[in-house]
Amino acid sequence: MSIRWTYAFIDRPALQAGPAAEFWTAVTGTRLSEVRGEDGEFATLLADGADACVKLQGTVSGGGGAHLDFSVDDVPEFVAHASRLGAETVGEHEGWAVLRSPAGQLFCAVPWHGESVRPPVVHGSRLDQVCLDLPPSAYDTEVAFWSGLLPGWDAVPGSLPEFRVVRPPAGLPVRVLLQRLEEERPVSAHLDLACADIGATRARHEELGAVCVGTFGHWTVMRDPAGGTYCLTGRDPETGGPARRSDQSVVRGRTTADQTPTPHRHTTPMPQR
Repeated sequence: MSIRWTYAFIDRPALQAGPAAEFWTAVTGTRLSEVRGEDGEFATLLADGADACVKLQGTVSGGGGAHLDFSVDDVPEFVAHASRLGAETVGEHEGWAVLRSPAGQLFCAVPWHGESVRPPVVHGSRLDQVCLDLPPSAYDTEVAFWSGLLPGWDAVPGSLPEFRVVRPPAGLPVRVLLQRLEEERPVSAHLDLACADIGATRARHEELGAVCVGTFGHWTVMRDPAGGTYCLTGRDPETGGPARRSDQSVVRGRTTADQTPTPHRHTTPMPQR
């Protein structure tokens, strides 16, 4: 069993889906697909000349968050594998399934449709990571779960004990970062962008309506026009690893905030993603 492709899902309140779509298509150099789903809650960010790896979901309630979709050859096999590791099946739909990690983070197993071409770096940045913000009591369990869930991926320590990076094989577009928080609270998730120049990317995002929440060493916490928190991180947009620039040569394995992202309870995704 292998993961053939990955999608980062931008989860935003349904009433803010329009501003979210306008902002995220602009910063990723994509265009929005036609909406789909029973309530028009799903859309894909389409990249010309490449395969999409980012989607948008309008949620029923809650603030801004994120989740992962894993494209696989055999969805039932992946679901069974995840269940053996402690995942719970939240919803089974025609051809795909919604699951929950032991700490409560939702993710999905979906069929692979031949995606293979990663979108390019746009304006010096790339949306390439979903960070799971984990309470201390769940951190070790989640590290074990995600390390075991993704065969062929490398689970490696970050530069600080509270971070674990789960890196996909070359060619897959989205990786996973696990962050141990300092406080007990429900698990949440947010998006990270790898930036060749954080300052330049921040300026562009602010021109598009984002707001800076705070700067923390080699990452900057932002809030998009739909209210969702995300991070700009000093990593190489091509590789996802440490930045090659000399002034950013000491970049932590973490790529997230200072435990400030807004907690978010995901709603169960509907069919026709």
